[in-house]
Amino acid sequence: MTLAPTVEPPARAPAADHPDLDRAARRVLVTNWRLRATVPARHLYPHQWSWDSAFIAIGLRHLSPVRAQRELESLFGAQWRDGRVPHIVFDPQVPVDAYFPGPAFWRSGAAPGAPAVPTSGIVQPPAHALAAWATYRADPAVAHARGFLPRLYPRLARWHRYLLDRRDLGGAGLASIVHPWESGMDNSPAWDSPLSRITPVPPGSFTRRDLAHAAAAERPTDLDYGRYIRLAGDYRDAGYADSPDVHAFAIEDPLYNALLIAGEHALADIAAAIGRDPAPHRATADRLTAALMSRLYDSAAGMFFPRDVHTGQLVRSWTIAGLMPMVVPGLPVARELVATALGGRFRLREACPLPSYDLAAPDHQPGRYWRGPGWVNTSWLFWHGLRLHGETALAEDLRDRLLRRVREAGFREYFDPLADTGHGTDGFSWTAALALDLIRAA
Repeated sequence: MTLAPTVEPPARAPAADHPDLDRAARRVLVTNWRLRATVPARHLYPHQWSWDSAFIAIGLRHLSPVRAQRELESLFGAQWRDGRVPHIVFDPQVPVDAYFPGPAFWRSGAAPGAPAVPTSGIVQPPAHALAAWATYRADPAVAHARGFLPRLYPRLARWHRYLLDRRDLGGAGLASIVHPWESGMDNSPAWDSPLSRITPVPPGSFTRRDLAHAAAAERPTDLDYGRYIRLAGDYRDAGYADSPDVHAFAIEDPLYNALLIAGEHALADIAAAIGRDPAPHRATADRLTAALMSRLYDSAAGMFFPRDVHTGQLVRSWTIAGLMPMVVPGLPVARELVATALGGRFRLREACPLPSYDLAAPDHQPGRYWRGPGWVNTSWLFWHGLRLHGETALAEDLRDRLLRRVREAGFREYFDPLADTGHGTDGFSWTAALALDLIRAA
């Protein structure tokens, strides 16, 4: 069972059903295009981000399959020799003080095996194989003519191998994240407990650039930022070596590993399409699914939780990451996750986008970065999983409400899940890209 039903070329061209939204989404992606890649947002995020580009490619395939292919090719052109795909690829044309931490902080040029272009040294969730397969299916003839899959497949395989080998810090087969930024859900309440062990860098030792473009009440605190910088600096100073001794923060995250599993299924499809053996990827996906179930699933809660590698304990924080294994083909507890999503913590039939954090929690904050707001990309992934597991009515309802919310509140970075308000930056690329994909969903 694969994710192909949700990445096939659309059977119809339903842009006519949402013409104004379609045009506006295209305008965002054109505005944010920078020669070879798309920035997430012009001011707040002026470089190329890793998992943003994966979601952007999924939307770009409807605008230009070639441009979607180039989006991924540009990102993987900055892959490190060890296989890692950096979470930021810096644009040398952007002023050095436009974003912090920038190239001078990461010092990738001094790291062994880093590319010529400046990058960060950490990574983000592996949504890229899914995006590559979707991009290929949008126009196989063009992809064949450009040699897209044969060129990208070895890079995707090396990327997954890095996660499966170098990042198996818990020794049980799952990949670990080593920084909250690697989770994609940077400021999640799930990271509060493991972060509490981290000594932040001194106040005033860095200058935040994000607060010039977004309200402080919607962003991480200075204390959390101090801990983020401490973790990133320690990793850099260790030469970006991976081991539990280097990483004071090491977490087996359900969202991260769910995308890795789904990506292995996509790699199997890609391998078959270029005449290679898909069986090793299927076997890896099966092994990872078993580890995901045994390590991170709580049957009493009907939910997946992160595991802190250093303590061996589950971090029982009810975040959207615990629902993301819905994207795993053949997941044996898909119905249980749907039931959890329908309950009072996530309110699937009402909340839109799905909240990043428990609506019933006393510390839920509907406007603060990853501590309560809903994001289109995680809701898109859950919609993807609903379709995969035959929950078509719920999927269609979620799709319709997501499009309505974006139409009403704009292409915002994130949204209050129960109110008609958007937050964060505007003109956000993956919101526009995934709106294009939802418009065209058959």
